[in-house]
Parts: sequence; C-alpha cells; structure tokens
Amino acid sequence: MKLLQNFVVVIGAYILAHGLTAFLITPLQMRLLPDVTAFASLVYLPHGVRVLTTWLMGRIAFLPLAVGAFFSEVLFTPVEISSATDPVILTSIAVGAASSIAAFEVLRLLGLSLYAGQARRVNWRWLLLVGAMASVINSVGQAVVFSGVILSETFALVMLTYALGDLIGLSVTALVLMLIFRWMRLRPARG
Repeated sequence: MKLLQNFVVVIGAYILAHGLTAFLITPLQMRLLPDVTAFASLVYLPHGVRVLTTWLMGRIAFLPLAVGAFFSEVLFTPVEISSATDPVILTSIAVGAASSIAAFEVLRLLGLSLYAGQARRVNWRWLLLVGAMASVINSVGQAVVFSGVILSETFALVMLTYALGDLIGLSVTALVLMLIFRWMRLRPARG
C-alpha cells in the first residue's frame, strides 16, 4: 500500500511539474526560442522530479516516472505536436524515465552509492552531479529518439536546450524543496 501511495505522489508531482513547465515556462520560451519549444524546455522541472524520485526510490522509480510522463504528454502536449501513443513519444518517455536511474547506477558501479539512506544528510552537490549526468544521458537518448524529427540546423540548439533545461529544472526543484523543508522545520518552532 505504501508503494502505491508513493507511486501516486510521484505521478502527481511529475504531472504538476510538467504542467508548470507547459503553462508558465513554455509560453515565455516560445517568445524567445520558438523553434526549440516543441522539443525541449530551458527549465524542465520534471527532471528534478526524476532525479529526486530515483534518489528516494531507486530503480523502481522508472514505473511512476514513466506513468507520470505519459499522463503529462496526454494532458499538456497539443495533439498537433504529437500523440502520447506515438512510438517516438513512448520511447522518449522511457529514455527520460531511465536517465536518472542510469546516472545513479553508473556512479554506484564506480563505488559511489548515492541513493537515499546512504548518508545521514542530503548532499545536494552530489545530487546535482547525478542530475547533470542524467541530463547528458537524457540529451543523448533524446537525440537518438528524435533524430528523424528534429531539423539538422536546429539539432545542436535542441540538444543544448535539453541539457540546460534538465539541469536548471533540477536546480530549481531542489531549491524549492530545500526552502519548503526549511520552512517545515522552522514552522513548529514558531508555533
């Protein structure tokens, strides 16, 4: 039952992060970089959900992340851009959901197990490193997935946007969570 509750929370967090990206960040980005917006976001908040979920849940995180990404595609991607059941989109969802798991596992194989519970305190720098690695893995994976769709003249810009958007999204998500955790710790002391 607890695992199911965790899955629901992750799916909800992913959808919320994707919705914020779609309704707040993407409209601004469309004005600045209209050719890139259909493929990547400069501040992709779901990447933060990916990394933090994988940190907390381990490899099982793939399932709720993939489900959250699928429902996000259904809810927020206009039909004229793509369909959530398109094989390219399904592959893209799988690559995104697996990217942070791959980064954590690469570091684990190198002797750095950074999953939650390995240390007493959260080391945000290590999580940002994992997020950066996951971003590179995701960017390369998305490049392969969308290689037949992205125009060659915008390809490098789209891949750079994927990488930057993932890392900035993780940083924003981590900062917001740190502020929420700090507020939660301080709140009972004042009350």
